[in-house]
Amino acid sequence: MSIRVGLILFVAAMGTLSASLMSPPAVAAEPSAAPAQPYVLQMIRDDSVHAELQLSTDQVEQVYDAIGEVDPRWWVNRIAPLEKQGNEIRELTAMLKSRLSSILSDDQMNRLEQLEKQAAGTRFVVHPDAVTALGLSDRQVENLKETFAATDKEVAKLQKQVADKELEATEAAADVAAIQARERQSLVGELTRDQQAKIGALLGKTFDFSKVKRTYPRAPEFVLDGAEWLQGEPVTMEDLRGKVVAVYFYAFQCINCQRNFPHYQAWHEDMADKGLVVIGIQRPETSAERSRERVLAAVKKDGFEYPVLFDEESGNWNAWGNTMWPTTYLIDKEGFIRRWWQGEMNWQGTPGEQQMRESIEQLLAE
Repeated sequence: MSIRVGLILFVAAMGTLSASLMSPPAVAAEPSAAPAQPYVLQMIRDDSVHAELQLSTDQVEQVYDAIGEVDPRWWVNRIAPLEKQGNEIRELTAMLKSRLSSILSDDQMNRLEQLEKQAAGTRFVVHPDAVTALGLSDRQVENLKETFAATDKEVAKLQKQVADKELEATEAAADVAAIQARERQSLVGELTRDQQAKIGALLGKTFDFSKVKRTYPRAPEFVLDGAEWLQGEPVTMEDLRGKVVAVYFYAFQCINCQRNFPHYQAWHEDMADKGLVVIGIQRPETSAERSRERVLAAVKKDGFEYPVLFDEESGNWNAWGNTMWPTTYLIDKEGFIRRWWQGEMNWQGTPGEQQMRESIEQLLAE
């Protein structure tokens, strides 16, 4: 196989990697800067990556301690302005890598850096270290950045058309795949044969990112300063290890919240004995919802049979970086957030409850 054909196949396989790491909103980078994407923040918490790096049990525990230092800031960063998001991701990634360098061996750190480049897909070539290693000219870098910017613009247009219901999601997905394929071909065409030959050494053995399941932070611990458990035994996230947890933020007078209540109750009734714990967090929106007595009366009236935390001073709302009522989060048995849903789950016929229920069942089966 020729170097050129081999590179085309390799880059084509690599093109899906970054899409498999579902992150908080992507951050646009300045043209001269490395893209601010949280690839290391995402991947280092997953079992498949631990296995790829051949981490010992002790190393895994140390990695969990390290991510515990950055996760609270990273999680709430998703709601910050884009420029702040980018700066924070860069700072937190540097902090985490510094910690990891004292936990992982040189070979393990080198492999992690290879995985980071793979996760970036075609975009890894404009990272400063890749530019140096490949010997890219300034003109090549500018051409590639122009190609990537054009791709981003086309994809953003498609995303807006889907959001505005001008285009079906399946049709947009096909268009995005074609755009990305064009980008990969542009990359191959831009590199010389010598530069193509250096790709493999930079990236190492191709890793299957479809195996990665955990890419979000561990769920924040419950904040009790200015909050009170109204129902159920007080619990901590640490107490709930080994359980799948559904946490939802609500306000009892919110009609959109009320329409989700039957779903939460059904989850509790159907799956509590399988290891699901449902927890409601009432964060006031109106003055009436600041009354402990009225909140408790609503809990009884609505028939909640699971723990409810009254977040009167918004400590939990802020710790989760929550922005709207209702929002529902699913947490796996190791305490990692795996999925969330904002708003009514069955809004205008959307099968949200069914999708969330299926996710819960998958988490219970893990």
